[in-house]
Amino acid sequence: MPSSAVRPHVPPARLALILGALAMFGPFTIDSIFPAFGVIQADFGVQAAAMQQSISVYLLAYALASVIHGPLSDAYGRKPVILVGVALFVLASIGCALSSSLTELLLWRALQGVSSGVGIIIGRAIVRDLREGEAAQRLMSQISMIFTIAPAIAPIIGGWILGWSNWQMIFWFLVAFALVLLVITALALPETHPAERRVPFSVQSLWRVSTAMLGNRTFMMLTLIGTLNFGALFIYIASAPVFVMTHLGLNEQQFGWFFAPAVGGMAVGAFLSGRAAGRISPRRSASLGFVLCLTATLAGLIYAASVEQVAFPWAVLPIALNSVGVALVFPIVTLAILDLYPRHRGAASSMQSFVSLLINAGVAGLISPLVSSSALALAATALSGCVIALLLWLAYLRQTRHTLPTPGAQESAALEPTNQIPTRLHSTRQ
Repeated sequence: MPSSAVRPHVPPARLALILGALAMFGPFTIDSIFPAFGVIQADFGVQAAAMQQSISVYLLAYALASVIHGPLSDAYGRKPVILVGVALFVLASIGCALSSSLTELLLWRALQGVSSGVGIIIGRAIVRDLREGEAAQRLMSQISMIFTIAPAIAPIIGGWILGWSNWQMIFWFLVAFALVLLVITALALPETHPAERRVPFSVQSLWRVSTAMLGNRTFMMLTLIGTLNFGALFIYIASAPVFVMTHLGLNEQQFGWFFAPAVGGMAVGAFLSGRAAGRISPRRSASLGFVLCLTATLAGLIYAASVEQVAFPWAVLPIALNSVGVALVFPIVTLAILDLYPRHRGAASSMQSFVSLLINAGVAGLISPLVSSSALALAATALSGCVIALLLWLAYLRQTRHTLPTPGAQESAALEPTNQIPTRLHSTRQ
C-alpha cells in the first residue's frame, strides 16, 4: 500500500458527499416507487404479487452484477467503472419510464439492478484506498449518515410526484438525479486506485478470487453477520407497501411516517459510530449495536403480540431503535471484511454485496410475501434475523479472542481459501 502521502487528497466533506450520494441509487430505486405500486398494478392489470417481483428482479440483478463491479475496479480503476455504471443507470431509468407492460418494466428494472450497485460497492473500496483505522470508520459512518437520507425521502418524493403527475415521472426523477451525479463524479472524484496497484481482470481470476472468498470462513461469517442483522430491518422495507397502508392504515403520501423514523435511526447510529471511533473499541461498539437490535426487535414482537391492530407510532419506534443498532454494526463489519483482502478490496466489497443481496432478494421475493400479511409474523421474522446474527457475532468473538493478528496473511485467500481469523476488527496498516 502506498503511504498516505501519495494518496490523492480529497476534502473529507466532499468525499463523504459524493460517495454518500452514489450509495443512494439503491434506496432511491427501490423506495421511490413504493407509493406507486397500486397505480402501476392497475395500469398493467397485474396482481400485487407480480408487482412485488419488481423488487426481487432488481435485487437479483443487483446481486449477480455486484460480483464484477469490484474486480473491474481493481483492474481498471475505481472512477471509470463508476462512470459507466451511472451512465447505464440513466439508460435503464429511461427504459422504465417508457415501459408499456410489466414485462418491459421488469427488464429495465433488471438493468437498473445491474448498474446501481457501482456506487456503494466501489465506494467502500475507495474509503479504504484513502483512509485507515479510526479515520476509515469515521468516513464510513459519515457516508452512512448521508446515505440514510435516501430511504427517508425517496418514498416521500415518490408520493409527492404521484400526487401531481403519473408514476412514469418517478423514473424521470431518477434519470435527472443520475445525470447530475454523473457530472459531479466526473469532475470532482479523483482516481484512488493507481495503476501499479491494479490486478489483471479475467474470468479465471474472477472465479478463483470469488470462490476463495466464499470458502473463507471469516469472510462468510462477517458477511452473514452484517446481512442478517440488516435483514431484521429489511423485512419491513421489503414489506413497506403492506405494512404502511394495511397494518398502519396510512396512505400513499404517508410513507414517510414509516421511513423517516427508520432511517433517522440509521443516521443516529452512523453518527454515534463516527463519534465512537478512537474512543470505544470496534468490538465493543458493534456489541452495543447488537444489544440495541435485540432489544428493539424483541420489543416489536411483544407489542405486535399484545394488540389486535398495530398503530403508528408504537409499531415504528422499535424499528427506529433497531436501525440505530444496525448502523453501529455495519461500518465495523464492512471494514473488517475489506481488510481481509488489501489488494482485492473491490472484489471483497463485491462478494459481500453479492451474498447480502442474494439473501435480501430471497427476503423480498419469498419471505416478505409469506409474512407481510401479519404484523406479528413480520416482528417474529425480524427478531429471528437479529438473533441469528447475534449468535454468529458471539461465535466470532469467541474464535478471535486469543488469535494473534498476522498482517496481510488473509491476502493469500485471494488464491487459496484459508480459515485463519484476524483478531482485530479495525484496519491494519499495510
